[in-house]
Amino acid sequence: MAGHSKWANIKRRKGAQDAKKGKIFSKASKAITIAARNGGGDPAANLTLKYAVDKARAANMPNSNIEQAIKKGTGELEGLTYEELMYEGFGPGGLAVMVEAVSDKRTRTTPEIKKLFDSRGGNLGGQGSVAFGFDQRGLIDLEAPGAEEEEVLDVILEAGGEDLEAGEDGHWTVTTGPKELHAVRTTLESHEGWTVHAGELAWLPQNTVSPSTKELEQAYKLIDALDEHEDVQNVFTNLDPEIAPPE
Repeated sequence: MAGHSKWANIKRRKGAQDAKKGKIFSKASKAITIAARNGGGDPAANLTLKYAVDKARAANMPNSNIEQAIKKGTGELEGLTYEELMYEGFGPGGLAVMVEAVSDKRTRTTPEIKKLFDSRGGNLGGQGSVAFGFDQRGLIDLEAPGAEEEEVLDVILEAGGEDLEAGEDGHWTVTTGPKELHAVRTTLESHEGWTVHAGELAWLPQNTVSPSTKELEQAYKLIDALDEHEDVQNVFTNLDPEIAPPE
């Protein structure tokens, strides 16, 4: 499994349908608010908040929006109360799906997610029905122009990373344990000439599936519909990342 394909597949499922900035900002704002609520409003002391803010800035979200979302999380401004939700389900062609969502009203979000599964050839499962087939890992998209694999690997292993896979145009996908993500990312960011474009926690499948052409089209209709839902933050599946998505 190529590292670049792994990263590209993750990123597709996280933003394929977010063409409008309003939707991007809405999702980013929710992530920031709940991170600030859970761990405080200082990104330097709250890594989850730091990553949420970094992602918002990468999407060109205005600083005023970011500050407002933080203040809502810390209670300095009034706002909706959000909770983190995890949905697990099944789709066409042996597809297993994990959906991370943030909602202000579970009783609205859950039926909507269930309807998306039901109407696109899938079904929403119970807690634990899919998660056993996934491992949570840190993924970092590193650009290290001209660097040799051995050089990059030495750096990430010394920092506590787990694996390295080559991508395209000087990009590498670095895999870490969940707890080691910050240390490895910080080390890579401090390395002269290297650029970290993204770093986040992801659910990676232990095994992948390769649906038929028809099943693949149905699978992506489900994935894209879930990804487009305003409350959904991330969608992860067990699709083989080497399979190109349908046109």
